[in-house]
Order: sequence, then C-alpha cells, then structure tokens
Amino acid sequence: MDVTLLAWALVIGLITALIVVDLLTVSSKPHDVMFKEAAIGSILYIGVAIAFGIWVWQTAGSQYGTEYFAAYLVEKSLSVDNLFVFIIILTQFKVPSIFHQQVLMFGVILALVLRAIFIAVGAAALAAFSFTFVIFGAILIWTGVGLFKHWDEDPSPEDNVLVRTIRKRIAMTDEYNGPKIFTRLNGKRIATPMFIVMVAIASTDLLFALDSIPATFGVTQEPFLVFAANAFALLGLRALYFLLKGLLDKLVYLSLGLSAILMFIGAKLIMTYLHEEFAQIPKIPTLLSLAVIGAILVISTVASFIKVKRDPEAHAHAGRVTAPKKPHDGEKGHTHNP
Repeated sequence: MDVTLLAWALVIGLITALIVVDLLTVSSKPHDVMFKEAAIGSILYIGVAIAFGIWVWQTAGSQYGTEYFAAYLVEKSLSVDNLFVFIIILTQFKVPSIFHQQVLMFGVILALVLRAIFIAVGAAALAAFSFTFVIFGAILIWTGVGLFKHWDEDPSPEDNVLVRTIRKRIAMTDEYNGPKIFTRLNGKRIATPMFIVMVAIASTDLLFALDSIPATFGVTQEPFLVFAANAFALLGLRALYFLLKGLLDKLVYLSLGLSAILMFIGAKLIMTYLHEEFAQIPKIPTLLSLAVIGAILVISTVASFIKVKRDPEAHAHAGRVTAPKKPHDGEKGHTHNP
C-alpha cells in the first residue's frame, strides 16, 4: 500500500484534533456522563472510523478496505475487554464517578502513544525477520489459551507487581483530592489514590498493547492501517465505556469469544509465515478472517444474552491470562497514612 506523508499527516492531524476537542470540551469539566452524551460520542467516533474505511476502500482498493475493517473489528472487540478491566480498576479503587471520564481519557491517550511505538517496532521486525509472524502468532495463541482457561475470572489490580511495589514504597492518603494525583498533608507532598489508579491504567494499557498489536498485524501487515484501526477504536473507548457500562455485565461469553479470536489470528499469523516459506501451504484470506471474527462475536453475544435470560444471576468477567499469584508473607499491598 503506497501511503504518502500527506496521508499520514492528515490522519495523525485528525486524531490529534479529535483528542484536543475532547480535552477542551467534554473532558474539561468533571461530570457524570449520561447516556445521550455517550451515545453521541460513540456514533461520532464509529462514524469517523467507517468513513475512513470507505475512503481506504475507494482509494486503495477492496483488499485494503477489507483489511482495515477486519483490523478495526478486532481492535473494537479487544477494546470492550479492555473496558472490563477499566471498570474493575475504577470500582476497586472507588474512583468518584465524576472523574471516570478523565481517568479514561488519560488511558486512551497513553494507549495511543504506546501502540504507536509498538506498531513502529512491530512493522520494522516484520520487514526485517519474517519469523516475527511466528513469534506474534505464538504470543496470541498463548494469550488465547490462557484466557480460555480463566475466562470466568477477573484480574485484580493487586496482582500487578508495579501497583504492589508503589503501594509499599510511596506514602499515600486514603482520600481523593479531586483529580489530583498528589496533595499536601501536614506540609508533606504525598500521593492520592488517583496516582495508583493512573499506574494501574497505564500498566493495563501496556499489557493490552502487547496483545492487540500482534492481533492487528494478523489481519493486515500495513502499518498505516494498523495505526488507524487502533487509533479509531481507542478514540471511541471512553464514550463506549459510558454507553455499555450497564450492558457489559451481560456479555457473559465475550471473554471466551475473544480467546477464540486470538487463537484464530495467532494460527493465521503462523500460516502466513509458512505460506511465504512453502507456497503450497494456503494463506487464510482476509475476507474469511473478517467473516470468522464477526461470526465469533455474534455467537458469543447471542449466547451471552440467552445465558443471562435463563440465569439472571450470571454476569460477565474480564477474564485473565494467568492464574492469580499468591502473595508472599508481608507482600500484601496496603495504603500508607502519614
């Protein structure tokens, strides 16, 4: 795909403009986000993503258009799982609801930066070493298998080594001071719970970037499309959080569906490498990938609603890749009160 510097500049400029407008308007003043506001934001960001896909389809051809939409669908589905984890973090740290959108905006901006770095590194690795396809595929299959084993569990921020370390070494107050991450108490500068929330969000962004970038490269090897799909999916994450907050708990089998998607894309990446080495081994077409991913999402969603209808007590879990670690003696996190 021949992408000019002007096209890159226009896309990056559009993404930056959307973030700036959001920061100066919607996210500038802490408030509880209502359904109408969330719906308008979601429609706007999805509309921009679809419009971009149509532009790619018309200017670069149906192959690249299909690859973009497949990549966007993968990223959008993974972002929903990301929302589960954000909800867990915001709930366990008892973040006041009026500050949720500011925390999420921080998470979105940081995720964009991290994924841009991973995309650049991933694209360079794929161009230099075709065996990178196998490495990416193995990562996705390992993640998918782990998620399949623990699909009905929730991760805990206390499992995060960075969170536990900071809790032990940095003095903190139990009280929030608005959106501030540091405050003064008895003349001393100490951290507020918002600081540890930001650390948990940042580390979550890093972990999701490690999975989502290989997954996107699994459906398209064009860095331009990988970046755009990631960016447009992430930009709508904050609005989607408030739109689906009540619905997420009903997506009981979403984690199972995502585990299947990750394993499928992992296998596709490995087959892509084998196809380059041995021409007789077929390559999975992008259109088939799009159909499989869409079918898995539809099946897991429909099955979830059927399950909830039959068992109203059933609720969704974010899922986790590994089993929870048992803390060593004296390692349990705690909050310091100076």
